[in-house]
Amino acid sequence: MINTVIFDIGNVLVDFDWEGYIMRMFPGRNELIAELDAAVWGEGRWDRLDAGDDPEEVFASIVAHAPHRENELRKVFANVGETLVKRAATPSWINGLKERGYRVLYLSNYSRYVMGKNPEVLDFLPLMDGGIFSCDVKLIKPDRRIYEALAEKYNLNPSECVFIDDLERNVKAGKDFGFHGIQFVTLRQAQEDLNKLLKEEK
Repeated sequence: MINTVIFDIGNVLVDFDWEGYIMRMFPGRNELIAELDAAVWGEGRWDRLDAGDDPEEVFASIVAHAPHRENELRKVFANVGETLVKRAATPSWINGLKERGYRVLYLSNYSRYVMGKNPEVLDFLPLMDGGIFSCDVKLIKPDRRIYEALAEKYNLNPSECVFIDDLERNVKAGKDFGFHGIQFVTLRQAQEDLNKLLKEEK
């Protein structure tokens, strides 16, 4: 029987809109945006932030990939908290599950740097029963060890948990660990899939 619901955060409990953010910052400058995307996301550089590496070192590696775009990259990182937007439905979703007797946890690839740029977007965290941010354990999904770390910290039986994430690879890794898994595509779909699974597993 499922007793624990585990949520990813970005694009599940909050919007993470990198594309919209950078397009608003540099409207119509598609070539520039492509260069910035390659610098930030290429070769796992953003993942290093989520894994808890020093932000200054990560930023230096990003700039080294596109040194002629340093000013634009500094602007992007100074305002990166704007990529995150609250979802109105999140508190009621969490509270509804807790009222039904479920423990609610989070398991998120997230950096302290980004967190510090927009802490208010995580104002629902006190409603939850705990969780793990990747930066605090220096592991990122889909590494099996981060699922193990969550299970160990909260004494979880994987077969009694359901994990919800927007990325297929992370859901698959959760399933391989033993969790039930749901890929978040839309809020309605995820809530319907979750309710169906919870009913089946009673």
